[in-house]
Amino acid sequence: MRVRQSTLAVTLATIISNPALGQFRDSVYIPDIETFMQIGGNVSPQVSRDGKVRCFSSGMSGVNQMYRLGEHGWPVQLTYFTDGADFYALSHDGKWAIAGSAVGGSENTNLFLVEVATGRTEALTDLKGMQIAGPVWSDDDQRFFYRTNEVNKTDFHVREMTLATRQIRPVFVHAGYNAGEAVSKDGKWLVASWAPSNVNTDLFLINLADTASTLLTKHEGDVEFMPVGFTPDNKALYVLTNANPQGLMRRATIDLTSKAITFIDTDTKWEVDEMDLSNDGTKMSWVVNEDGYGRLHLYDLTAKQDLPVPALDGIISGVSFAGPDAVVFAFAGAADVPDCRLWNFRTKTLEQWTYAVTAGIDPRIFVRPQLIRYPSFDGMTISGFMYLPPGKKKGDKVPFIVDAHGGPEAQFRPTFTRSFQYYALNGYGVLAINPRGSSGYGREFIDMDNYKNRWKSVKDYASATQWLASEGYADPKKIAVEGGSYGGYMTLACLTANPELYAAGVDQVGIANFVSFLKNTAPYRRALRESEYGPLSDSTFLTSISPISQVDKIKAPLLIVHGENDPRVPVGEARQMAKAIAERGGVVDTLIFPDEGHGVAKRGNRLVLYRHIVDFLNQHLK
Repeated sequence: MRVRQSTLAVTLATIISNPALGQFRDSVYIPDIETFMQIGGNVSPQVSRDGKVRCFSSGMSGVNQMYRLGEHGWPVQLTYFTDGADFYALSHDGKWAIAGSAVGGSENTNLFLVEVATGRTEALTDLKGMQIAGPVWSDDDQRFFYRTNEVNKTDFHVREMTLATRQIRPVFVHAGYNAGEAVSKDGKWLVASWAPSNVNTDLFLINLADTASTLLTKHEGDVEFMPVGFTPDNKALYVLTNANPQGLMRRATIDLTSKAITFIDTDTKWEVDEMDLSNDGTKMSWVVNEDGYGRLHLYDLTAKQDLPVPALDGIISGVSFAGPDAVVFAFAGAADVPDCRLWNFRTKTLEQWTYAVTAGIDPRIFVRPQLIRYPSFDGMTISGFMYLPPGKKKGDKVPFIVDAHGGPEAQFRPTFTRSFQYYALNGYGVLAINPRGSSGYGREFIDMDNYKNRWKSVKDYASATQWLASEGYADPKKIAVEGGSYGGYMTLACLTANPELYAAGVDQVGIANFVSFLKNTAPYRRALRESEYGPLSDSTFLTSISPISQVDKIKAPLLIVHGENDPRVPVGEARQMAKAIAERGGVVDTLIFPDEGHGVAKRGNRLVLYRHIVDFLNQHLK
């Protein structure tokens, strides 16, 4: 495998590797948290069908915006939204893009047409308090399809917009959360998805001549279907689905006449993350989630043989074909900042075509985690990734941070996490586990924390914390728990269920009260979340698993972080928890950002946030 590098990159590598050229007093430079938060990242690569136009998303301006790789390899910023671009979809010819932007983290996105050559931008929609998203281009780039909840703010319908006339028409009107997914090359058919929950989907085939719809995926129970694209003859649909006895996401086809599912993968251990087809339908790419690592696979459907793939140890994502002989993708590793790459499988050449800044930090000092497994309270084996400070090992007993991921239908994966690098290089260990209820391990595992099994996943975190202490990795008196979104709820749950295990907690945009959360979350999200946590009609149970009902058990100091405009977990969750702890004489600190939503997106706010978190942890763990 050959790797192409620019002359500048080679020169810099030579300077860094030659200590005789350095004049710094300190041999190793570990800056403050603010510097770590300015490490960059370039993601979401999209290319024109011929591979000549390359675009990507980056936060180098302070918020995420859309960029184009210029003719001389320099990034050209295309969008200038005050609060950033939430997403973009590049047309097949590379001339246009549909971008989405919301104000202040509200997630109420509107759509904009972007001319890729110049960056000229024009609003296509201008609605308030509603979400318009998920653009999908037709093969001829003359129209696109999108989802919108503008009718009643709850149900997402699928609409079509013709660019030349701006004419809009509904093509799939159905209750619940629906989206356009794939368009046939002849422009006659659209596949739309309907998701009654985060782990259950159905696919419909839409005849675009009269908008008549046909259900393709009749099933019982929770089954996921992710459409990829039509076969060249339009007789079948490529999908990823876990409609198999093992409940694993695998590659398959659905016959559009008989609706029969035929699996391409029949005996795989791991789930497939994503899949793509070349423009002519002769080549296929897919990414396999192997214990959290994303491994690329390429296959020639005509020759019926595997194609070469690059040797990269991390997470490959966003794969798409760039011309007949190459694919582009984003790559990030635990110690590798996110950047975009192009792999030519004919010449076996790997090209990195974006270069994220590392803010003056030598990437060689970044820490790589180790994959660990431990027995939980009932004997179930749970896995996770553990970061140790350089030079530390089992028996050294360092201060530790147990990190809880969001979702809960999500998975911690060894991608680049700026705060984890800072923690590890400043003497903290970090353990990020994937408790029952996490994705990536099949349908049975992801369903193990549903509804009245919620507390079992809380116990998985308690077992992880006890394992750290018993194995000699952590000082048992210096362990904190942190998390965001559902991970914020898990932080509060850990502090109430096992207050003796934790010396501090950091809750970011977490749920404190499931009853008030379900009542106040965005209307379109309520049904999706009730399927996971339980219905509002069972308020007794929801109250029993709500940290607010057990707030008197919290003993550790707590930092609560939230965005004023959060549509998912309303800011009232933060305020009621902070008030309840303060009224009981507990130690609580709050940080609420008036211009953020479900998370902290703006660079300036992130600098404030992580300085606050680091000071808080240093005060209570060191």
